[in-house]
Parts: sequence; C-alpha cells; structure tokens
Amino acid sequence: MSIADDLSQLSELHQRGQLSDEEFSRAKARIVSGAGPVLEAANAFQRSRDDRWIGGVCGGLARVTGMAAWLWRLAFALLLLCGGTGVLVYVLLWVVVPQEPAPSHRAVQA
Repeated sequence: MSIADDLSQLSELHQRGQLSDEEFSRAKARIVSGAGPVLEAANAFQRSRDDRWIGGVCGGLARVTGMAAWLWRLAFALLLLCGGTGVLVYVLLWVVVPQEPAPSHRAVQA
C-alpha cells in the first residue's frame, strides 16, 4: 500500500468520526515520517551547476547520495553499453530534474 492510499484511508476514518483530530494528526505524522528520508532525498535532487560534464545529472546524484560523481559517470557509461539505456536515463533525468538555483551575489550593505 502506498503512502497516498494510507493517507486517504486515514482521512476517510477521520471524516466518519472514527478518529479524533489528535489521533488523525499522530497517525498522519507517523506515516509521513516513515517516508521522510526517501522524500527528502528526492526533493533535494537537483542538477549540479559546479560538478558537470554535460547536464549536471551525475554531480547532482553525487551530492544527494554521497557517492563520488565519477562513480555515477561510470555507471551511466556502463549502462550505455547495455543497448543505450544509460543515454536514455541520463537524458530523462536531464529533462525532468531541475537545475540547482544560481548563487545570489548580493552586495553587503554597510
């Protein structure tokens, strides 16, 4: 069962009056916190502006996972040998994953 299914069932129970507001809040927090690390990593994944050769996908993956970017590049190169899968996955990530925002260079006013 997915998180969305669990949350919808909780909502139905709450609407029927089978769960109090406090019980609903605690159950919802428990469900959401169980998926926390995965969702945080997915939301933190952005293409790198600094560590890039082509689109910054491997640099972004390296930042999120803690692995070296060269390992990700090697993985995509090996996948390239498997019928071009590496190119397809890389291009999809390049299109779908947002680029990290540019650093703001605001002048410090005295």
